[in-house]
Amino acid sequence: MSCSLLEFCRLQELKTVRDYLFLSQKPEPAEEKSPTENELSWDSSDWEATWDGGENKEEGASPATTVEEETTGQNAPWLQDCVVSLSPCADLLVVAREQKAVFLSAKWRTDDSGREEMTLAVSWTGTLSTDEGECVSSSICIPLASQKRSSTGRPDWTCVVVGFTSGYVRFYTENGVLLLAQLLHEDPVLRLKCRTYEIPRHPGVPEQHEELSILYPAALVTIDGFSLFQSLRACRNQVARATAAGSDVIQPPPLAYKKWGLQDMDTIVDHSSVGVMTLCVFDQMKNASILGGFNASVKGSPPAMSRYVTVGGGPYTGFFYAVEGSSQPLLSHVALAVASKLTSALFSAASGWLGWNKHKNEEEAVQKQRPKVEPVTPLGIRFGLPDSRRHGESICLSPCNTLAGVTDDFGRVTLLDLARGIAIRMWKGYRDAQLGWLQVPEERGDREFSPSASLPRRHALFLVIYAPRRGILEVWGMQQGPRVGAFTVGKHCRLLYAGYRLMGVNSVTSKGWQLHTQQVCLLDPTTGALRTVNIPFHLALSDKKSERAKDMHLIKRLTTLLRSRGVEPDILEREAKSVLLDIKHPAIKKQALESLLSNRNAPVSCLTGVTAALHETLKQQDPEEVDEALLQFCSSQLKLIQLYTDIQELHAGAEREASSDNQDSLEGIEDELSRVGPTLQRYAQLTARPSVSFAQDSPDSPLPAQAFLSQMECTDDGGLRVTRGSDTEWNHLGSFMFWGCLCGTSSPHQVCDTLQQAGISPQQLLSLLMSVWLQREKEVLQKPEEAVRNLHTLLIALSNMEGAVEESWDPQSVSPWWQQVRCTCIQSHNAAAALLAAFVAHRAAKASTMSRADSKLQSEWEAVSLELEQWVVCVRQLEDVLVLQTLLLVPPPPGAAGGAAAQCSIKTLLEGGTGGIADSVSKWVFRHNLAPERLKEILQKREDKEADDQPEQRAGGGGGEKEKEEEEKESPEVSDRTAELLVAVCQRFPHSLSPDLLFAHCCWEYVVQWNKDPEEGRYFWLAVEHLKLVSSPYIQLGISAMMWSTFIVKRFSATAFLAEKVGKAPKDRLCRRDVGMGDKAVTSFLGCCVELLQILMEADSAVEDVAPPELPVEESWSGAEGPASLAELALEQRGVHFPLVQHHCLLASLLHAAMTFSLKVKPLSLFDSKGKNAFFRDLTTIQLMPSGDMDPGLVSMRQEFLLRVLTGWVQALADPPGSAPGSTSPPLPSSGGPKADWWPSLCLELGSLLQVNPDILRRHIVCELYNQGLDLRAEEVMLEVEDKDVLGSQLLVLTGQRLSYSLLHSQSQTQAAMELLARLPPTLCTWLKAMDPSELRCPLLPLPQTSRLVGRLIEILPENHAQYSLALHLLEAVDALTTED
Repeated sequence: MSCSLLEFCRLQELKTVRDYLFLSQKPEPAEEKSPTENELSWDSSDWEATWDGGENKEEGASPATTVEEETTGQNAPWLQDCVVSLSPCADLLVVAREQKAVFLSAKWRTDDSGREEMTLAVSWTGTLSTDEGECVSSSICIPLASQKRSSTGRPDWTCVVVGFTSGYVRFYTENGVLLLAQLLHEDPVLRLKCRTYEIPRHPGVPEQHEELSILYPAALVTIDGFSLFQSLRACRNQVARATAAGSDVIQPPPLAYKKWGLQDMDTIVDHSSVGVMTLCVFDQMKNASILGGFNASVKGSPPAMSRYVTVGGGPYTGFFYAVEGSSQPLLSHVALAVASKLTSALFSAASGWLGWNKHKNEEEAVQKQRPKVEPVTPLGIRFGLPDSRRHGESICLSPCNTLAGVTDDFGRVTLLDLARGIAIRMWKGYRDAQLGWLQVPEERGDREFSPSASLPRRHALFLVIYAPRRGILEVWGMQQGPRVGAFTVGKHCRLLYAGYRLMGVNSVTSKGWQLHTQQVCLLDPTTGALRTVNIPFHLALSDKKSERAKDMHLIKRLTTLLRSRGVEPDILEREAKSVLLDIKHPAIKKQALESLLSNRNAPVSCLTGVTAALHETLKQQDPEEVDEALLQFCSSQLKLIQLYTDIQELHAGAEREASSDNQDSLEGIEDELSRVGPTLQRYAQLTARPSVSFAQDSPDSPLPAQAFLSQMECTDDGGLRVTRGSDTEWNHLGSFMFWGCLCGTSSPHQVCDTLQQAGISPQQLLSLLMSVWLQREKEVLQKPEEAVRNLHTLLIALSNMEGAVEESWDPQSVSPWWQQVRCTCIQSHNAAAALLAAFVAHRAAKASTMSRADSKLQSEWEAVSLELEQWVVCVRQLEDVLVLQTLLLVPPPPGAAGGAAAQCSIKTLLEGGTGGIADSVSKWVFRHNLAPERLKEILQKREDKEADDQPEQRAGGGGGEKEKEEEEKESPEVSDRTAELLVAVCQRFPHSLSPDLLFAHCCWEYVVQWNKDPEEGRYFWLAVEHLKLVSSPYIQLGISAMMWSTFIVKRFSATAFLAEKVGKAPKDRLCRRDVGMGDKAVTSFLGCCVELLQILMEADSAVEDVAPPELPVEESWSGAEGPASLAELALEQRGVHFPLVQHHCLLASLLHAAMTFSLKVKPLSLFDSKGKNAFFRDLTTIQLMPSGDMDPGLVSMRQEFLLRVLTGWVQALADPPGSAPGSTSPPLPSSGGPKADWWPSLCLELGSLLQVNPDILRRHIVCELYNQGLDLRAEEVMLEVEDKDVLGSQLLVLTGQRLSYSLLHSQSQTQAAMELLARLPPTLCTWLKAMDPSELRCPLLPLPQTSRLVGRLIEILPENHAQYSLALHLLEAVDALTTED
């Protein structure tokens, strides 16, 4: 309980503040920083070492401060060049420099640990000055009290008062809105200070009026606080109304003020307005004699005077006294005409102006003139402290207005007694010091033991001195007290001391208020921390007189002793005993005992000895003087230490002999254990994998007595109650009590008897037992039979305790005792331990119920069935959970998608709704990367065991087959065991894991994972593959529609709009920006979209032929409560509008083709306005679709696009592997890539939907294939062409190009070819020369291939065709060339 520095707030965006205020300055070069950094790391160890340990609690921060200053990268002294003011409520900070200012307001935020903390964040920045060349010279923040009756002391709003070098004083809201501006004197404003109402603590102290005082170099202006409060409220209301109405703000009337010309002092730099004082008669006569001489007259009543103290030079400190009533408040000359009608002519003209409904031009004219400044009222100095060489720098008034601290240029701090006008104390070596005061009230608890308990609470006064040159903060007791605290805080901090509270408070309104104000704050610009000094009241008391101070010294000594390591136990016990017996104050004695009992270094023997000695001492004292609470605390702690020792001894004893009465107690449980044995064994193998944990968290580590005492407390009725802490502590305590019994090394009956005698309730013991049993599942599964037998013994022993199973329990209802066990098992994630506990509890409950029924001599079958039925259901559910959890624990193969194994319990499965089980298995399927076809095969095994031998027909599942083969190559045994496990889970959940539901959930899981990482196009493809395997069209339809609306349509529309915008297949960068994935991923995404929409159309067609499926649930899991399952949501989906789905499928196909072949196209421009409007609408709505013949221009654009797709496909066929577009990543099986054989049929299908003549497309395919040299493929397609004449003409040109290349353009022209060319008919020769072979993509082909093409040409051209003769000539030429070769 010594001084401490407490951080209560932190500044955000300090760098922003600095950059804004110092924007015009260039950063200092690195060379200039080095002295600063050297100065920061100044070694202060010499003088720190002389301080008492308790005063240096914060000194550990000194090296850290240096590091922080270096790492922040800011010039730390920047704050010294700014004007800084903090509201006393600490909710507004103003930092100003030259013309600019930054306001920071309080905000609450949650830190990383989830704790709420207050921060100051930038709320307004701007320029405050309006006149050219003026700068901010001083500022204060005045919180204004709320006028509402419900107010509890928080401010209504805060006014920022700023003084400028021009002499202006301006008033702003916390948002930087100017409320009022007034020129009071034509000199720079030096200081602004405020005084607010304080409740007088003593009857003789006069009430002080609220006041704002403004210091100029030779004048002092004071403004009455009440009138200022009313004016500021009125101005703020008027500004708010004008802003709401959008009108101009009416200029407010000026403030009434008094203005004194301070005479007979050379320079004044700071001041304090001490307030109104009334002299006693003696002082009045003394002053009259000194001032007026022997014949001076004395007034009957002493006059009230305002007292002002100034510091500066010549004299160093000056005292001024203004008699009340000697100067009238001043008003402006503009208001004089109005004011004269209401008041006497005593009000003279003053500065400012007053705008009442004036015209704008008059207003401007007035504003252009410099306001008239009122002359000062001279005020002579009464007396001072003359010191010709010393110059004062600042003065800080104490809260009680009797003392003031003054700093000077000699590095001294002087303490003034203001009543007597003398210096009473001086500190040396505090250059550039900053001062503040702290007034600390006496604690309420101290008053009760104080002899002056009936008097008002005492207050202690402390002076806080911050010495920036030394980087320390010191706290001194007043008036001649010692230094009570010192902290190393860094050299660039600012000590912020307001010296006032809320304005607008009076003796009536402040009743019952708790004024939340900070007296002294230290701002550290390197970290942005705002810290306040916390000083206990007792530090103000002298050590000789204060018992409490002595007690605190003793407790500090005990703390030091407990912290020191390596102290001998007997020395520790002796020292602790003497300290505890020496402490007088009961509360501190209890605190000392608590610190001893919570110390981990103290052995149990020491705790027992010290507590017993204190207990004996208290019992021997007079009962009336002894603190009853302390005596009770000692006896209860002794009882707990004894219990701890007893349990420790019971577990430390020799191993008990196996008692024969427990051997036959497992009758009936062996069968169940053997039934679930294989699953338990597999579960144990999977959970036994090594994991990292901390040694101190291990339940095997011994429980210290301190941890035991911290978790136990005595109740009023003499019993014990266990207080629940963290799960680790709870399990550790349970292990301490029961693990020895569960292992068979301790007697369960003895332990239970000891705990029952201690008075712990059986319910809490049961909770501890269950928690340790479930927590230590791995150890339990090593020897399950032995552990189960011991658990049964313990459970029976606890059940037989008084208060366990209530005597009044109605067998018609459920027993709360067994219900507690059930609840624990239901909530546990440790499936195996929970199942074993349920076996034991079921048997114990059965035996208990039977014995109860026998004792009542009647057979209450209802009671038996009701309690035991719940156990049957619970055991069944736990068996299901065990098998499911075993499956979920199977580790995924290397390289599969990671993620922790899901933990499941009865509670989580029931809360997950009817789809929770399928959901957890689908997540497992995703983690294991199980191919859809492999999953289908496993599920068919479950349905039909004989289907294994038959080879399965797989359509389009090549990827899954390959994955399965690889998996089985790696470890077929693991794969088969996992498959068996999955089959076992499906058999236990025949309805929840029916194939349709499982495939639906797997589909949804994959699409959710794809949505998280769209670059993984494989996930979306696998989702579609799983969807294909769903047999029910209803579920297929619902899932497809939900997938489309939830995940797909947004990215699909973004892709379409992007392609439309750029007019071609977008590049990777644009795709990532607009769609959120790369161009390769977009291509596979569009291919999957086509498949999804096709599934949707097929399901929509098939729905009419079948009835909707039933969704039954297993009987034991019928109590599921939670969100609707995926299948239920799917069945609730409305039917889709088939033409609209087909319309979207058409667009998806076009986009997929454009992306696959990187074509230029604006996809939406291939549709008319109706078609465009129908896109991206909800698929369940009926939209106006395109109908009738399409515009020929649109049809020709569509035709051109499809022809380019076919050209791209043919080119891709001829490209060598690896050079095709999109070949950097292997295409998914669904897309097939640009070489897939289904592109021509797709184009023909699209052509029929887009009103494009399919024959044109077929002819184009034939020509492109011949052009590419793929003659055999071309001949196949040629058979389907209907208009052979046009095709013949097209192929004739192609043949001519081939022959022209062979005869005219080939590099290897032979003499025979040249002779043949000479023999050809002139028409043919001219025609061949006109051909352009460069259009051929594959001109160099064998001549027999060209000869075959000419033969086909002769076949399809009719004899009456215009070019038939040309074809015959071509045939002759080719034959001649062939024979030549």
